Amino acid sequence: MRLDALFFKKFVEELQILSDTEQTIEAFCTDSKNVKKNEIFLAIKGSKFDGHDFIQEALSRGCAGVFLDQNKIANLANIPDSLKKDKLFAAVPNTVLALVQLAKAWRNQFTIPVVGVTGSVGKTSTKEMLTSILRHSGKNVLSSFGNQNTEIGASLNILKMRDEHEVAVFELGINKPGEMEKLAEIVRPTTAVVTSIGHCHMAGLGSMQEIAMEKRDIFKTFESTSIGVINGDLPVLSSVAYAHPVIRFGAKMTNQIQARKIKVNSDRIEFSLKIYNKKYPVVLQSSHMGFVFNTLAATALAKLLGLDDNVIVEAIQRPFVVSGRFELKKIKGSCSTLINDCYNANPESMKAALLAFEKIETKSKKIAVLGDMLELGVNGPFWHRQVGRFIKKVTSLDRIILVGGMMQEIKQILPAGLLVECSTTWQDALKKLEKHLETDSIILIKGSNGTGLGGLVKELAES
Repeated sequence: MRLDALFFKKFVEELQILSDTEQTIEAFCTDSKNVKKNEIFLAIKGSKFDGHDFIQEALSRGCAGVFLDQNKIANLANIPDSLKKDKLFAAVPNTVLALVQLAKAWRNQFTIPVVGVTGSVGKTSTKEMLTSILRHSGKNVLSSFGNQNTEIGASLNILKMRDEHEVAVFELGINKPGEMEKLAEIVRPTTAVVTSIGHCHMAGLGSMQEIAMEKRDIFKTFESTSIGVINGDLPVLSSVAYAHPVIRFGAKMTNQIQARKIKVNSDRIEFSLKIYNKKYPVVLQSSHMGFVFNTLAATALAKLLGLDDNVIVEAIQRPFVVSGRFELKKIKGSCSTLINDCYNANPESMKAALLAFEKIETKSKKIAVLGDMLELGVNGPFWHRQVGRFIKKVTSLDRIILVGGMMQEIKQILPAGLLVECSTTWQDALKKLEKHLETDSIILIKGSNGTGLGGLVKELAES
């Protein structure tokens, strides 16, 4: 089956084909700036922008066609005919609903293993680690792009599945009740993992128990032969009865996949990896404990997919970097280094990053730039204060810059003698930080994506 007008007509309700194309359609794209020649531009009306306003830009970049809402057909009259020539135009009641309908139909064609990855922390790193292991074993893998883990992102990636793929790996993220069930119905994973449960998206999901309940819905569409993977160290996951077999990973001896005798060094972590009854020495090139648990989750999934232990052990010890996850970068025009860990933040990941920062042995001055942890609900101030108290354990820290209203509230409870500065924006934090770059420094940048600290990283880091 091909992505073409016939496929679209068959599976999208109330679809109108306004014109067709002879171009091969390879995928769908929602970004008019990055749409490619053989992709369909999907015009989505969002809360801030309306994709229908960017149809002409997408066409000027050579896209194969456009899906648009039926009530926006009149917009096409304002676009030059030269841009519309030989393009597919399809009008539907709702472009997001049409995308989901196509993704579900496309997914139904495939019988290959499909892996779903979710969790409050470690989703992207686990997905990328598993993908690395599978590719190292010689498998042809489709892995969802970046952190495209929403209903729209998952659907876009499903439509990239092809006959040559042997395994597909999808990251699934949620922030409201009921979203995981919808994602599971789209992706229909044959196996899946819940990496962790933490204080994340609490404003939308509620308590830890409620978050765990929502995350476990990734197993909702499992068939009789499906096996799940969970973090066995967390009672909120391990004490629950499941309708299917589960493999547990973690540091506890009750887990089938274990990390034992963990030794954290300045630039590496050594441990004994236990895969059922076999043990293997492992060295990871990081001081961040989170990478140990991501490795265990990926190992459990790789084992379920039939990979040999030796292939897994060899693959997990290769150099491994995920953008925005404790990622080391050189600072432009300086001998200083920054650690980019600002893709997202919650209390658990903030503490883990600070502990890993503490483990780094260096003569350089240590500076932490910490931004607000968002989406923690009414208990947000409490969790920020908890992080403030935790900073007492980071004794090697020389200076801290607090970015955002909630982070600034912890100033009064920070250790005496620690140099503290406060900023309301990342731009202001950058001005303060630049004053300290003349000396040899190592800088941890950590905060929720919404704080904009990624902009600070872009300004400072070498490309």
